[in-house]
Amino acid sequence: MIEFTVETEIARPVGEVFAHVTDPSKLATWQTNTISATPESDGPLGVGTRLREVHRAPGGKELESLVEVSEYDPDRAFALQTIEGALPIDARLIFEPTERGTRLTFTAHGQPPGLMRLAQPLLQRTLRHQFSGYCATLKQRLENAELTSG
Repeated sequence: MIEFTVETEIARPVGEVFAHVTDPSKLATWQTNTISATPESDGPLGVGTRLREVHRAPGGKELESLVEVSEYDPDRAFALQTIEGALPIDARLIFEPTERGTRLTFTAHGQPPGLMRLAQPLLQRTLRHQFSGYCATLKQRLENAELTSG
């Protein structure tokens, strides 16, 4: 089983961090291997909403996945469950107010299928490193006033 947690403190209000993280059109601005994230239906994002995500894998290959919002508690929690995709890793994000802004706790868990299980320790280290980088990029973007305006 792959499981890891990344905590990041962001000097922005919880509402701003939650809004940015849960906006599919902004996913590629902080998850740097993401090409697109497109809702499969119209309407507001909420539990049951499905998103088609396209990510760039090592070597430039594009990998598509379908994820579903499994938890949506504004300014508190957001979770995605992988429905289809090469690596079924689910994610849960917790948003907590702090003196400086927001503590974002990103937790991922999942079971690699088939022969990928043999690479589980490497996959866990790689994904933890990758998502630590994504959270650092998110922090930098949101704390930089020039990038958050407009």
